[in-house]
Amino acid sequence: MTSNGDDIRPSPEAMLKLAQTEEVTAELGKLKIFLGYAAGVGKTYAMLEAARKRKADGRDVVAGYVESHGRPETDALLEGLESTPRRQVIYSGVTLPEMDIDAILERRPQIVLVDELAHTNAPGSRHEKRWQDVEELLEAGIDVYTSINIQHFESLKDVVTQITGIVVRETVPDRLLDLAFEIKLIDIPPEDLIQRLHEGKVYIPDQAAKAIEKFFRPGNLMALRELSLRRTASRVDEQMRAYMENQSILGPWPTAERLLVCISGSPYSEKLLRATCRLAEDLKAQWFTIYIETPGSGKHARENRKRIWHDLRLAESLGAQVTTVTASDVTDAVMEYAKRHNITKIVMGKPSKPRWREIIQPPVVDQLIRRSGAIDVVIVSFKPEELDRVPKEPRRSRPFEARGYAASLALVTAATLLCELLRPFLAPTNMVMFYLLVVVIASVRLGRKPAIATAFLGVLAFDFFFVPPRMTFVVADTQYLLTFLGLFVVGLVISTLVARARERAEVMRAREIQTASLYYLSRDLAASADIDAVLKAVITNVEEALNARVVILLPEGERLDVGAASGGLTLNIKEQAVADWAFRNRHSAGCATDTLVSAELIYLPLQTQDSAMGVLGVQLESPEAYHSQDNRRLLDAFATQAAMAMERIRYSRQAEQTQILQARENLERALLNSISHDLRTPLVSVTGALHSLKENGDHLDDDTRQDLLDSACSEAQRLNRFVGNLLDMTRIEAGAIRLNIELCDIQDLVGCALAAIEQRIGNRPVETHLSDDLPLVPMDLVLMTQVLVNLLDNAHKYSLAESIIEIDVAVDNGWLSLEVSDRGPGVPEHDLKRIFDKFYRIPVPEGAGGTGLGLSICKGIVEAHGGRVHAENRSGGGLRVIICLPLAKSENTDSTSPAGGAGTDHG
Repeated sequence: MTSNGDDIRPSPEAMLKLAQTEEVTAELGKLKIFLGYAAGVGKTYAMLEAARKRKADGRDVVAGYVESHGRPETDALLEGLESTPRRQVIYSGVTLPEMDIDAILERRPQIVLVDELAHTNAPGSRHEKRWQDVEELLEAGIDVYTSINIQHFESLKDVVTQITGIVVRETVPDRLLDLAFEIKLIDIPPEDLIQRLHEGKVYIPDQAAKAIEKFFRPGNLMALRELSLRRTASRVDEQMRAYMENQSILGPWPTAERLLVCISGSPYSEKLLRATCRLAEDLKAQWFTIYIETPGSGKHARENRKRIWHDLRLAESLGAQVTTVTASDVTDAVMEYAKRHNITKIVMGKPSKPRWREIIQPPVVDQLIRRSGAIDVVIVSFKPEELDRVPKEPRRSRPFEARGYAASLALVTAATLLCELLRPFLAPTNMVMFYLLVVVIASVRLGRKPAIATAFLGVLAFDFFFVPPRMTFVVADTQYLLTFLGLFVVGLVISTLVARARERAEVMRAREIQTASLYYLSRDLAASADIDAVLKAVITNVEEALNARVVILLPEGERLDVGAASGGLTLNIKEQAVADWAFRNRHSAGCATDTLVSAELIYLPLQTQDSAMGVLGVQLESPEAYHSQDNRRLLDAFATQAAMAMERIRYSRQAEQTQILQARENLERALLNSISHDLRTPLVSVTGALHSLKENGDHLDDDTRQDLLDSACSEAQRLNRFVGNLLDMTRIEAGAIRLNIELCDIQDLVGCALAAIEQRIGNRPVETHLSDDLPLVPMDLVLMTQVLVNLLDNAHKYSLAESIIEIDVAVDNGWLSLEVSDRGPGVPEHDLKRIFDKFYRIPVPEGAGGTGLGLSICKGIVEAHGGRVHAENRSGGGLRVIICLPLAKSENTDSTSPAGGAGTDHG
C-alpha cells in the first residue's frame, strides 16, 4: 500500500519472475553457507552447532563430510551426529578420502553437512569440484549446510591475490551465493584470529605453513574481512530489493545497468572477466561476454583455442551470458551487439601495443570510445608483471610461413628474370606491373605476410636491377622514389584486400559446411519414420560433419542401452556411467566439460522441453577439437535436432495408439449398437412366442399355435446366424481359420449355396450363368458356400421380392470370376469401398435387417484363399459383387488366414 491508500499490485514481470523462482527453488534443496574471511574463524564449529539444533528440532541430519582437523571442541559437536563413511580413492599409490555422494543420495537425509566447499576432488571422482557434488545434492532435494572462505569465490580471485600475494587455486562460482537460501557470516576480530593462530587452534598444513603465516597478517585479514562483510551485505541488499519489487513497495528504482565485456584470447582476459563480474555485482547488473571472430583472426583463434574456450567457460561460471560472433570488423560487431542488447557499459582492457603500432592501426578501444555515444566505456588496466602468473601457450613452429617467405623470394626472382628478358623492349616504369602481379599471386596463394614481403622485395629488386644506375640502390632520378612508394603501397593494399577476401571466403566456407551439415541432418530426420532411422541419420551426419565416432544411448527401464554406434566404438563401464549421469542430470559431461572430465567422449543429453530422450556421445579426432566453439555449437545443434526428431517419433506413435484406441472404441460402440438391435429383437420375438404358448396354449387354435412356433423358430435361426457371424468374424481376425483346400466343382458350390438359402428366399427367382467346361477350383467348399450364401442373402434383402438374382461364373486369364447381382437400389458411390467394413451399414429399406458383418466375413474368407472381392453398381440399377479366386493353389492356403479387412452388409 502507498501512503494514500492506493492498491499497488506487483507488475506482471515481477510476478512471473517470482513464480519462476519459486518453481525452481521448490524442487531444489536449500543451501545454507557459513561464510568466513579466513581459516580459523569458526565456520565448521558454527555449522555443527546449527546442525545439532536442527537435529534437536526433529530434522534428519547427516554429516556428509566434516573436517575437524583434530580440534577437541569440534569433535565433541560431531558426537551424536550420523556420518556417512568416506569413499577411499586411490591415486598415484596414495589413498585419498572423499565424500561418498552416492551413499548420501541413497540415504536421503533432510540435511547434509558438507565442509570445505571449494575442495578439489581426487582424480576419478564423479565431479572435479566438491561444489558440483553439492549442486547434485541440492537437485535431489536435500538441504545442504556448507562452509567456505570469501577468498575462494571466483570473481574475487584477482583481488585476493593483489591483497595477500597468494594465488588462490581452488575457487567456486559466485552463483552459489545467489543460490544460497541463507548466508551466515562467521566473524571475529582479526586480533582474536591471530591469537588463535599463535595458540595452535588454527589448522595449518605443514607444506603450506609459511604461506599461511604470511597470509595471516593484520592488513590482509582486515581487507578480507571487509570483502566478506561487503559481499554479505550485498546479498542482503539484493534480497531486500527482490522483496520490495515483489511486494510493490515504492522506492528508488534506478535503470538497470547491462555490461558487455569483450575477450580475445589474451592472457589478460581472465582478469578482465573477473573485474567485469565484480563491477556487475556492485551495480546489480546483468552482464554479457562476447568473443568476435574476424576473418583475419582465424589463425589466431586456432592457436589460442584452448585459452578462448577456458575464458568462455570462466565467464559462464561467473554468471555471464556468453556469445560468439563472426564479423569482419570488431568495432562494428561490438556496437551492433551493444545496441541490440541495450548495453549501458562496455568493459575493455587497456591497450598494450607500442605507440607506433597504434598510429598505424588505431586500437579497438579508441574506436569504441569515438562511436559509443551514450554507452560508457570502462577501461581496465593491467600490470606487465601480471603476465608472469599466466601460463603461456607453447609457441609452435610455423613451417608454412617459412615456405611462404621462400615462395615470395622465388616469385620476385621470377618477375625479375622476366623483366630482364623484356628490358630492351619496356621502359622501367612499365616493369612495375610484373611486380604487382606477383604480389597478387602471393596474396591469393600464400597469405598476407608473405604478400607484404613480396611487395617489399619487389621494390628492392626493381630499384637494384632496373632503376638507373643499375646494380646499386642509388636513385639518380628522385621521381623513382614516388614509383617505389606507389609500388609498395599498392602492393600492400592489394595484399591486404586479397588476403582479407581469401580469409573471409575460408570463414564463409566453414560456415557453409556447418549449414550444409545441419541441412542434411534436418532433411534425413524429416524423412525418418522410426527411431532406428533417426539414429542412423544422426550417426551418419555427425561422423561426416566432424570426422568423429558417435554413440547414442537410449533409456531402457532404469538404465541406458546403446541404441546405435559407429563401427568399432564400444563403451566400458566407466563411459556408460558418465553417459548415465549426463542423462539423469540433463547436463553435458565428459571430455572438455566441468563434470567427469577423465572420460574419453563428450556426452550431451538429448533433451527437449519436456523430457530427456537419450544421450549423444561423441569422440572427436583430437583433444583440441573439443575446445572449438564451432564444433560445440554444431554438436549442440545436432543434439537438439536429434532430440526433437525422437520426440516427434514418440508423439507419432502416441497418435497412432490414440487412433487405434479410438477405432476400437468405435468398433465396440458399433458392436453394442448391433447387439442392442439384432440380438435383442429375435430374443424378444422368441420370448414373446414362447410366453404366449405357455400362458395361452390351451386356448389357441392349431393354426395360431403353428404360426407362433414358426415365428419363434425363424427368429431363433436369425439369432443363430448373427452369433455365427460374430464368431466367424472373430476367428478370421484372430487368424484361427484353417482352410481345407480341395479341388471342387463350381456347380456343387452353387447348388450347396442355393439349397442352404432356399428356405430364406422362398420362391425368389435365381438365374445361374455358368461357362462351359469350368475347371475344378482349389477352395474350401464349406467356407466358400458360406460366402455365396451371404452374398445371396444380401441380394435378397436389398432388392424387390419379384426381381431376379443372378449368379455368373466365368474363367478369365487364370482366375475364376464369380458374380452375384441384384436389381435393388444399389449403393452410393462413396460407400462402395466401405461396405466391406465391419458393422458399416448404409440406410436400408424398411424391414431389411443386417448385422453389418456378412460382406466383411466374405472378404476375410476370400482373401484367405488368395483372392479378392469388390462391389460395383450395375447400369440400370442394382449391385454386383465380384469374387475372383486363383485357379492355381495360392501360397496363403493351407495356413491361417490373414486378419480379415473390415466388412459389412450394404444394408
